[in-house]
Amino acid sequence: MTRYIVANWKSYKTLSQAEKWIETFCSLYHPDPHVHVIIAPPAVYLAPLFQSLRKYNHSHLSLAAQDLSPYPMGSYTGAVAGDMIRNFVDYAIVGHSERRRYFHETNQEVAQKVAEAAAAEIKPILCVDLPYARAQIAALDEADMGDLVVGYCPVEAIGLDIPQSPEKIRAAVEEIQVYAPEKPIFYGGSINAANAGDCIAIEGISGLMVGTACLDAKNFAGICRAVSQP
Repeated sequence: MTRYIVANWKSYKTLSQAEKWIETFCSLYHPDPHVHVIIAPPAVYLAPLFQSLRKYNHSHLSLAAQDLSPYPMGSYTGAVAGDMIRNFVDYAIVGHSERRRYFHETNQEVAQKVAEAAAAEIKPILCVDLPYARAQIAALDEADMGDLVVGYCPVEAIGLDIPQSPEKIRAAVEEIQVYAPEKPIFYGGSINAANAGDCIAIEGISGLMVGTACLDAKNFAGICRAVSQP
């Protein structure tokens, strides 16, 4: 079974730093056919990094958007519509806790983003947290959930050194599976090279979402190797 690992760069890096990250990571990480690496840089770097990655010919590596507009292309100044990025990305993160907190995104707005991703044939990674997961998932239109991935990203574990306990993660997975049966579930929260192997081995977890620890390419390559271990 394929394991997934997402590198969420958040709002970091200049273009030259981003290109250097790609160069360093691709020189250190030897692709594993059972691991799919998803890199989520800032939107302005999607096109140039898409071109940079082509020369490395890594079939198990793709790009993701960190966000996208809840509207299609049109008179929405500053918005990045799904159709604008569909040629560069396979995935889009939606509903991240930082978007909800700092940009005041509602469940309805996030649901619109999931719909726009689906319309552009981009797989949405919907970030949820307990005890809100039921409402966050219920806001979606079932027609938009075909390629849905659920990212369980507990706020209490983001930006710390220790992830949630395996027992807590497993309990959360079981609850999320009630609301989104048969959908892949990724875990995000304080992932590093030391704990990635244990976290990916938790029953029901298909992938990991890495934040701060992915900003260093060498460090992220180590996390990917940890996920590759059986």
